[in-house]
Amino acid sequence: MVRHRKIVSSQHKHGNNNTGSNSGSGRNSNLFRFSSIWKTVVGFCCLAFAIYVSVLGYLETRVNTPLDEEKAVLETGIFVPERYWGSYRPGVYFGIKSRDPRSPVFGFMWYEIGDTHKGIRHWCDQNDNLMSYGWLRHDGFLFGEQLILDMPLNIVTSFIKTPGVVNGGHWTARINVTSKHNKKTVGLIWYGALDESMGPAAPHSRLWMENGVMKGHTPQLDNFRINFIHEGKLHHTSYSEAVAPGLHLLKEKFYSLLKPSKERYGPIGQLPILQPDPKLNEQNANFVPVQMIVETPFYLDVVYTTEDLPTPPLKGIEYTNEMEMHRMKFDLEFERKFNLDDKYAELDVIIARAALSNMIGGIGYFYGAGRVKSQHTSEPVPYWRAPLYTAVPSRSFFPRGFLWDEGFHGLLIGHWSPQIQMDIAAHWLDLINVEGWIPREQILGVEAVARVPKEFIVQSNAAANPPMLLVQLAHLVRNNPQLFGPGQTLRGTLDRMFPRLQAWYQWFQSTQKGDEPTAYRWRGREDDGLQLNPKTLTSGLDDYPRASHPSDIERHVDLRCWMYAAADAMATIAFHLFIETTKYEATRDQLGDEELLNELHWSPETQTYADYGLHSDGVKLVRQPAKAPNELSRVVRSVLVPPKPTLVTSAFGYVSLFPMLLMVLKPESPKLGKILEDLDKPELLWSPYGLRSLSKSSPYYMKRNTEHDPPYWRGQVWLNINYLALRALKHYSRAGTYAKRAADLYERLRDNIVRNVLAEYKRNGYLWEQYSGEDGKGSGCKPFTGWTALVVLIMADEY
Repeated sequence: MVRHRKIVSSQHKHGNNNTGSNSGSGRNSNLFRFSSIWKTVVGFCCLAFAIYVSVLGYLETRVNTPLDEEKAVLETGIFVPERYWGSYRPGVYFGIKSRDPRSPVFGFMWYEIGDTHKGIRHWCDQNDNLMSYGWLRHDGFLFGEQLILDMPLNIVTSFIKTPGVVNGGHWTARINVTSKHNKKTVGLIWYGALDESMGPAAPHSRLWMENGVMKGHTPQLDNFRINFIHEGKLHHTSYSEAVAPGLHLLKEKFYSLLKPSKERYGPIGQLPILQPDPKLNEQNANFVPVQMIVETPFYLDVVYTTEDLPTPPLKGIEYTNEMEMHRMKFDLEFERKFNLDDKYAELDVIIARAALSNMIGGIGYFYGAGRVKSQHTSEPVPYWRAPLYTAVPSRSFFPRGFLWDEGFHGLLIGHWSPQIQMDIAAHWLDLINVEGWIPREQILGVEAVARVPKEFIVQSNAAANPPMLLVQLAHLVRNNPQLFGPGQTLRGTLDRMFPRLQAWYQWFQSTQKGDEPTAYRWRGREDDGLQLNPKTLTSGLDDYPRASHPSDIERHVDLRCWMYAAADAMATIAFHLFIETTKYEATRDQLGDEELLNELHWSPETQTYADYGLHSDGVKLVRQPAKAPNELSRVVRSVLVPPKPTLVTSAFGYVSLFPMLLMVLKPESPKLGKILEDLDKPELLWSPYGLRSLSKSSPYYMKRNTEHDPPYWRGQVWLNINYLALRALKHYSRAGTYAKRAADLYERLRDNIVRNVLAEYKRNGYLWEQYSGEDGKGSGCKPFTGWTALVVLIMADEY
C-alpha cells in the first residue's frame, strides 16, 4: 500500500511537473501554429499574387499573340513568280515592288519646270487636283497601263513583267509624257529605295549608280540592274546616292538634293539638278533618284534585269508590240467574264474595264506591325510583324487595308481571279490573334503610318467589323465548286483557312452578344458630349444614327443579320469541306426565326425594323461659350429631352433594311412586302441615283455629327449597300409573294445606279466614295475604286 501510494504520489508529482511543462509547450505550440498559419497565408497570398500577375501577363499578351494554327498562306514571294513583282504601292502614282518584306521599292515622280505652284507629284493626293488618273487595264499578273491627266500633261505609265523562278524575273516600266498644244519642259524622276524600317539594310542590301546604270543587291534578288532607255529631247540627267530617313520622306529628301545648275540652258534658263548628299559619308545609300529634264513628247523605258533569265528584257518596239498583245488579251478576258459588249455602249465598257483595273491595280503588299490594345494592356502594344496582300479602298485617301471593305472588294476580284482573291483572304486570316480577333484597319509600314491621323492608328480588340470577308468566301465557294474540290490547289487553301474562320466566327459569338438572347451589340461606341449621335465605327456605317446615349442595353439589327449571314457562310464552307455543319445551321435557323427577330427589332407603330437602346431625338448641337479668357468656344451636344429605352425608329435607312439586305426574311414574309413598299418612296430612301443611306424624313438626314464632321452615312448613296440591295432584290424576284415587285425594283434601281456612276465618271474622270441623293454628284474621296467598282458586277448582273 505504501509502495502504491508512493507510486501514485510519484505519478502525481510527475503529473504536476508535466502540467507545468505543457503550459510552456502549449504557448510555443500556439506560436508555432500561428507562425505556420501566417506563413501559409503569406505563401497563399504570394501564390495568388504570382498567379494574378501570371494571368494578367497572359491576358496582356493575348491581344498580340498569333492564333496557333497552320498559316493560311503557304506560298508567297518568289515562290509565286507570276505575282512576285507588281504595282504593289497603291499610295503612289506609279511604283513597283515585290511581294517580299525586304523588297527594294521603285517609283516615279514628276514636276513641270517653270510651274512653281504644282510642286512635285509623288503620293496620290486629292490636293494635287489632277483631272483624272487611274489604271486603264491591269490583270494582276503580268501587266498594267495607267493614264494620268495632269493638265497640260498626259502621262501614260505602264509595265510588263517576264516572270522568273530564281530571282523574280525581269520587268520593264514605260513612262510616256505628252502635252497638248505647246511643248513642255518636265522633270522626270525614277528612283530606287530600300525600306529600312526593319533596321539598316546595309551591308546585305545596297543601291548605287554606275556608268548611268542603277545597280543593286539584296539577299533575295542577288544582283540586279536598271537601264534607262529614252526617246525624245533630253536636256539634262543627274542623280544622287542619298540617305533618306524613310520611305515616307522620299519626296522631301529629293527636294533637299535639288540645286540650280551653274550653266543656263537656252530659254529654259537654270535647271534644278541633283547634288551629292553630304550624309552619304555616314552610311550607305538607301535612296537613289535619277532625274531627267525632258521636253515633251518623251518616253522613258525603265528596264529591270537580274541574272537568272536568258530571255532578253522588253524595250522599244518590242515593248510596244507586247503591250498591244496584252491589251487585246485583257479585253477578251474581260468580255468573257462580264459580257458587257452587247448591253452597253463602247465608252461604258471602257469605264467598266477601268473600274476593274483600278480595283486590281489598287492591290498592295504591306509589311509591318500595327498598334493594338485591350482592356488588359496599360498602353498600346505592337502586333506581330506580318505581310498583308490586299486591295485598298482609295489610293489617295485610304491607301491601306480595311477588313469589311475587303469583303466587298473580293466579290469583284474573285470574279476576275479566284486565285488572287483567295491569296488576299488568306493574308487577312493570317492576321488573326489567339482570341479570334482581326484588327479592322491595317496600318503597316512607315508610308501607311505617315498617312493616318494618330487617333486612328491604335486598334482595340473589342472592336469588330462586319464579317463580309467570310460572306464573300462562301459566295466564292458556292459559285465555283469546281475550284474547291478534293485535290484542287484552292481546296488546300480553304482547308487551312477553316480553323481561322472558326476562331473568327466564335470571337463574334463570344464578344458581340447583347443582353437579350439572340441579340447582338457593336462595341466601341463612346459618348464624348460633342457628337450629335455617337459614332459606331465598328459597324462600318460610322455616323449612321443609333441610340443617342450608348449603353449595354443596345441591340443592333444590322449586326444580328450579319451573324445570320456569317452562320450561313460557315455552314456553306463546312459543307464543301465535308465538315459537320449542324451547329452553324442551328445558329442560322435561330437567327432566321422571324418571330425572334420581330420581338427584338420590329416596331408595330412605324412598321419598320430598328435598333434598340437608350435614345432621344431631342438633341442638337449648340455652341458653348468659352469658360475662361484663354479658352475657345466649342460646339457640344445639348440634350433637350431625356433619353429612354426604345426602338430608334427615327433613323429609317440602311440599318432598317438589313433583314432584307442579307436575306434573313422569307420570300413570303409580310415584313418583306413592307420594306419593298418603303423602298419605292422618294420621300424616304429612293432617289434617281440609288438608295439613300438615311430617310429624308429622319431628323438626322444630312446633319453634321460634330462641328468638324460633315454627314457621312446620313443620306448619301453608297454602292456597297446598294449592291447588297440589288443582290437581295434579285433573290426575292425568283419566287415568293413579292417576286414581281422585287423584280421591278431591281431593274429600276440597277439602271439608276449604273446610269449615275457612269455619268459622273464621264463628267469628272473618277469613281467616288459616295454619291449625293439629291443630284447624284460624287462626294467624299476620289478616286474610290474600292466597293464603288462593284458597278462592274451590277452592269454584268452578277451577284
